[in-house]
Amino acid sequence: MSTIKALAASSTAALALALSGCATANIPGASAPITQSEAQTGAEAHPQLLAEFGGAMTGPQAQYVQQVGQNIAVQSGLANARESFTVSVLNSPVNNAFAIPGGFVYTTRQLVTLMDNEAELAAVLGHEVGHVAARHSQRRQARSQQNTLLGAGAAILSGILLGNSGIGQQIGQAALQGSQLLTLRFSRSQELEADALGIRYLNQAGYDPTAMGTVLASLAAQNALDARLQGRDDARLPEWASTHPDPASRVQEALSMAQGASGVTNRDTFLTRIDGLLYGDDPEQGVIEGRQFIHPDMRLAFTAPQGFYMINGTRAVSINGQSGKAQLTLAPYGGNLENYVAKVFADLGGAQQQLRPQTIQRTTVNGLPAAYGTARVNSGQGEVDVVVFAYEFSNDRAYHFQVITQPGGASAFTPMFNSMRRISAAEAANVVPRHLEIATVRSGDTIRTLANRMAYTDGQLERFLVLNSLDANDTLRIGQKVKLVVRGR
Repeated sequence: MSTIKALAASSTAALALALSGCATANIPGASAPITQSEAQTGAEAHPQLLAEFGGAMTGPQAQYVQQVGQNIAVQSGLANARESFTVSVLNSPVNNAFAIPGGFVYTTRQLVTLMDNEAELAAVLGHEVGHVAARHSQRRQARSQQNTLLGAGAAILSGILLGNSGIGQQIGQAALQGSQLLTLRFSRSQELEADALGIRYLNQAGYDPTAMGTVLASLAAQNALDARLQGRDDARLPEWASTHPDPASRVQEALSMAQGASGVTNRDTFLTRIDGLLYGDDPEQGVIEGRQFIHPDMRLAFTAPQGFYMINGTRAVSINGQSGKAQLTLAPYGGNLENYVAKVFADLGGAQQQLRPQTIQRTTVNGLPAAYGTARVNSGQGEVDVVVFAYEFSNDRAYHFQVITQPGGASAFTPMFNSMRRISAAEAANVVPRHLEIATVRSGDTIRTLANRMAYTDGQLERFLVLNSLDANDTLRIGQKVKLVVRGR
C-alpha cells in the first residue's frame, strides 16, 4: 500500500484530530463578492505574474485546467459566473499554485503533472480560491508582514544573516524573482483555513473531499524526493522555494476534515486530458541535468559545485548550498566588462548602501572574456562576501554570476566560475524537452519495467513511484493508467 493511500486509510483516532481553531464550522459559509477595487488590483498584477512565471500555457491541457478551476472557483460565492474567474496554467517547473484578488487563479504545469485525478486538481485550485475568499492577502498586508501584493521579503538566503541592509534586500529580491516566487507567503493557520474552504468547495461540486489530503501527501512526497536527489538534509522546500508552509504537516488535518464524505475523482479523464504536458524545465528557459545547467538559446552551459543544487527560474538560475548562494542572470551590456561588473555591484547595493568591489580583474574562461570582483559587506549582523563574475558572449550580450558567501567562502564557487562555456549548435539541438506520457498497463508490465522507461539517469524508480502515488510493493492491474516522463513527443 502506498504512503499516500496509507495516510488516507489511517485509524479513526488519527483522522479525528482537532483542527486547532480552523474547524470548517467556524468558517463563514458565503464570501463577500469580488469588489471593483479587487478586480482592478488583480487585472493590473495578472500580466506581471504571467511574465514572471514563464507565461501562460495554451492548448487543450490548459483549457481543461481552466474549466475545472472555474467550476470549483464559482463554489466560493466570490462571483456567480464562471467567466468571472481567470484560471492560468503557468509555464513553470516549480510545484506551486496561488491566487490573487479579483478572481485570478494560477497553477504551474509541474504541479498539475503531480496530481492523480481531477478532484486533486479541483482541491489545489479550491485551496487557492479559499485564500482569496478569506481575504488572506489583505490580512497579511494589514499586519505589515508584506509590503505589496507582489512583495518580496529579504532574509531568504538561509544560513547567512543579511538583516535589513540594502544588499540583503536587493539580493533577496533577485533570488525571489529567480525562483519565480513573488506571491505572498501565508501562515499555517491561513493555510489550514484555505484547506477547509477548499474541502467545502469540493463537497459542493461533488468531488471526493479526501483529494485535499492526498494531493498534499503527494506534494510532501515530492518535496522529500527532491531533497534526496538534490542532496539536502531535510525534506521541506527551502523557504524561498514555496509560498506555502510544509504540506506534510497539513495532510492529517485535511483528511480529518474530509472524513465521512464521498464524491467523484474522475481519474481516467484527468490523466487522458493532461497527456503530453511539458514536464520539468522548458528548454527555452534552460534545463538542469544533474549538476549541469545548459541553455540552448543562450548557447551556454556551466556546472554547479559539488554539494550544491539548482533551481531554474524565468529570469535567473539559483545555485544553493550550505556555504553560499549564487545566481546566473544578465543585465544590459554596453561592451565594457569592467563597467558591467561595477554596475551589477551598484545595483545590488541599492540606494541604501554603496557597493563597490575592491578591484575588478580581467581573465579568460574557456575562450570567453571575463571579469570579476569581490566586496566585503557588513550586513548589520556580520560580514559577508559578495562576488560578481561576468562573461562576454558578444559585443552586446553578457551574463554574470552574483554570489554571496561567508567571508572567504567564495572559493567554493571557483569550479563553477571556471566551468562556464559556449555550447555548439549541435549540442544546443540535442536538448530535448521531457513530457508526460499516460501509459496503460499491459500484461507483463511491472512497476520496475515501467520505471525503467522514465527519462532520467538517476532515481527512476523513486520518481515513478512518487509521480503515481505508488509504493514499491503495490501491484499494478492490466488496464490501469500510469504516468511516465519521456523525452520528446
